[in-house]
Amino acid sequence: MTFEDFDLDEALLSAIEKQAFHKPTPVQAEVIPAMLERQDVLAGAATGTGKTAAFVLPLLQYLLDEPKHARHPRALLLAPTRELAFQIHKVIKQLGTFCNFKTAIITGGFDKKNQFKTLSEPFDILVATPGRLTYLMAEGGVNLSEIEMVIIDEADRMLDMGLGKDVLALLDAIPGDFQAGLFSATLAGSGVRKFAEEILEEPATIQIEAPNQKSEQIQQVVYLANDKEHKQALLESILNDASCESAIVFCNKKERAIEVTDWLQSRNISAQVLHGDFIQAVRMDKMHKFKTGKIKVLVATDVAARGLDLLNITHVVNYDMPFRGDVYIHRIGRTGRAQQVGIAVNLVERHDIEHLQRIEYHLQQSLPVAKIEGLEANFKLKDVLKKASSKKKKKKPASKAKKKSKK
Repeated sequence: MTFEDFDLDEALLSAIEKQAFHKPTPVQAEVIPAMLERQDVLAGAATGTGKTAAFVLPLLQYLLDEPKHARHPRALLLAPTRELAFQIHKVIKQLGTFCNFKTAIITGGFDKKNQFKTLSEPFDILVATPGRLTYLMAEGGVNLSEIEMVIIDEADRMLDMGLGKDVLALLDAIPGDFQAGLFSATLAGSGVRKFAEEILEEPATIQIEAPNQKSEQIQQVVYLANDKEHKQALLESILNDASCESAIVFCNKKERAIEVTDWLQSRNISAQVLHGDFIQAVRMDKMHKFKTGKIKVLVATDVAARGLDLLNITHVVNYDMPFRGDVYIHRIGRTGRAQQVGIAVNLVERHDIEHLQRIEYHLQQSLPVAKIEGLEANFKLKDVLKKASSKKKKKKPASKAKKKSKK
């Protein structure tokens, strides 16, 4: 993976190149896509893993995507200490070198009158420590009415320092909805989790360099598919198997989910679609029908499936492979509940293999490849990987030559 894979603005890619960042760190590879998709994020990552850039890049990208002449700050970044606040401010300046965003930093240890003056002028990004900012807010010197994104760094340390109440007071002063990211060295224990529940809404949970918590009762399997028609045939066979009593089929986009549902219905399979555009009443009706067995298959997008808490789902099928490991774990976690065995099926075409590799890297294990008699793929996974590896080796000399010519 490279930073170009995130579709970042050229201004950010130029700044990344200037900082000599060669490829995303694990926390950046997980956090950046989630935040770019406007998800709240709860991430556990230690200092030195590149987490500051992981939230600064999507923040800057958002401001570039949604230009606005705001009178007051649009982004708030909170840090427990003055040192960390300045470090974050430095990274914003570095990665925002080719952007035209104004940033203010407010911490203890500096003249309050000058800080009141700073806050009275227009700027885009506010980096602060909670204690000093809460004081200035109480004195009427802070306006958070236009905040659209909030980042809380080193949340575990904030709680240890007793700053939790100050953070919540600041967030209560934000009248509108905002995207939030909460970062902590560890997600262990209930303190950070409870704090996150008060701040985040259905967050993508990311833990770097920690064991992946997934049910051992879930049997995971990969079926290789030649093309769309082959994938449909595999899906039909899986859903018609006697072991499949109820299933959720995941698609990455609403249009794909609708298409798959229509096809399943044409094959006399009881299926309904669930995506984010449905109003709550329709969503609840579909869920009730699925829960009571009137619908056997629910074809869903990730947005629609957030918060699903259903028992007795025997199968989860990834018709489309997710792009991230945490999303994969969230999906397959819909089955194998309440001491029951569940089956997670992954339908993988050649173009999905890169996503499969990313998921296996996240899981730190390889997923078994199986076959359905009469529906075998015309390629083998190892052959595709071998071919891809040989292509990369061929490209290496050319890239070296380019670097020499630049010198």
